[in-house]
Amino acid sequence: MKKVLSFDIDQTLNIAKTPVPDEIADLLTACLDHFEICPISGQKFDQFLIQIVNRLVERGAKPSQLEHLHLFVAQGTQYYRYRANSDTYSEGDWEQVYNFPLKDEEVAKITNAIETAAKELGYWEEDELQPGDEIIENRLSQVTFSALGQKAGTEEKYAWDPDTKKREKIVARAKELAPEFDYEIGGTTSINAITPGMNKQFGMNKLLEQLNVEKSDILYFGDMTQPGGNDYPVVQMGIDTITVRSHEDTAFALRGILGVI
Repeated sequence: MKKVLSFDIDQTLNIAKTPVPDEIADLLTACLDHFEICPISGQKFDQFLIQIVNRLVERGAKPSQLEHLHLFVAQGTQYYRYRANSDTYSEGDWEQVYNFPLKDEEVAKITNAIETAAKELGYWEEDELQPGDEIIENRLSQVTFSALGQKAGTEEKYAWDPDTKKREKIVARAKELAPEFDYEIGGTTSINAITPGMNKQFGMNKLLEQLNVEKSDILYFGDMTQPGGNDYPVVQMGIDTITVRSHEDTAFALRGILGVI
């Protein structure tokens, strides 16, 4: 039997950039009694709290259960785990175990390459941003391009680049401008830029190390498992992977797993 269930977030556990729905929150909470649960995504730590942790707490997850929830932030280049200090949940009980931040000059070079590429191609949508939002975000160990910002509506995001062709062109041009970095397509409008090797393969290797498990102990769920997708490095590692199209697919699989325990 598997010991670890690991998940991409957007379009695997939820509708992109929204909190996980009730059914997913309930299923993940139930899974915490049987597995180590390890979401790994390009999201920043605050988004993990908003989209996953807060929902589990709202649906009744206990601090003792959350000790089996491991947050592999920014593709696993940052790792947080919960250390319960009481029977009441506290956000302050999350502990950062490690972090591998980019250097300031690396952030500046990536930012310039992506912005230049998007503007040259006509995909710089600054006029579409909501107040206080931004297209390029420094997530410490990666830089993320979100074409419409973080606050745009779900329908707008899904409609912007459904076949990933726009982002593929941005990636190709950014790679010409700053070839020393890697660029991965994720979510609905995002590109994650990293130093080579600091992708989900790095994160999954750190997961193996931190949890003291083998690759055969893990089952991974993701929606971008094709070559060039940000889940593809997990596939390349030989980790058992379920490709999903939506959180409904993930819920179906989790119901089946819990049904045979």
